[in-house]
Amino acid sequence: MNDVDSKAQQALARLLEIMRRLRSPEGCPWDRQQDFASIAPYTIEEAYEVAEAIARGEPRALESELGDLLFQVVFHSQMGSEKQWFDFASVAEAISNKLVERHPHVFADARMGSATELNRAWEEHKARERASRGGDAPGELDDVPLALPALARAAKLGKRAGRVGFDWPDATGVRAKIEEELEEIAAVADGQDDHRAEELGDLLFAVANWARHLRVDPEESLRLANAKFERRFRAMEKLASERALVLKSLSPAEWDGLWNEAKAAEKREKQGVQ
Repeated sequence: MNDVDSKAQQALARLLEIMRRLRSPEGCPWDRQQDFASIAPYTIEEAYEVAEAIARGEPRALESELGDLLFQVVFHSQMGSEKQWFDFASVAEAISNKLVERHPHVFADARMGSATELNRAWEEHKARERASRGGDAPGELDDVPLALPALARAAKLGKRAGRVGFDWPDATGVRAKIEEELEEIAAVADGQDDHRAEELGDLLFAVANWARHLRVDPEESLRLANAKFERRFRAMEKLASERALVLKSLSPAEWDGLWNEAKAAEKREKQGVQ
């Protein structure tokens, strides 16, 4: 064992002991009262914070957020151990076995030449895993997590259905569906709220699958758009403050002017122009 492995084992052992102590009768009252359901939202939040640190390109922040996410795994593992369901070791062993089984081209004698072949083999292996669990005949949409963000889940549902042929033939077909949904929303613009919500949901589902056909991750694309809007809005606030402008008093034309200034400043910054 090299020094790096030894250091990693010591750090993990310390973390596991800290978690055990937090959940002990002498530990933290808040940690002791938590269960899987109450911790789940924090687990999801930490995963998003990891993604945000990656998007910002901040290695130190990423290190910190990965630690927070690891703590979530340790927390769930400790609760599982208390119920004698599983523990951290069995969780790690299970994922290790799964990775070896799903990568026969690395850990066995299988040969796969292209990324397409690897993806197909991966999906086939996961399908066999689902079938091996028994019970009712597995469906193509099984194991698409309900906890996924709705936009990401829409794309994944479309991808699963597409594997058996229920899909648009190409991106052009999805775009036509989007135009159809836009017309349907316009037709119910003054109708009942629930009907408008349904039609808007259909539009968003089509957009998510258009992104899939364009080989764009819709969730990541929207995350980037959110970040861009936030940057530009903050820049507009700064410009308005420098000019003693009251935001609520701005006219549409003034808002457009500030927005265009913010866009231009961002473009100059990207090009390295001071």
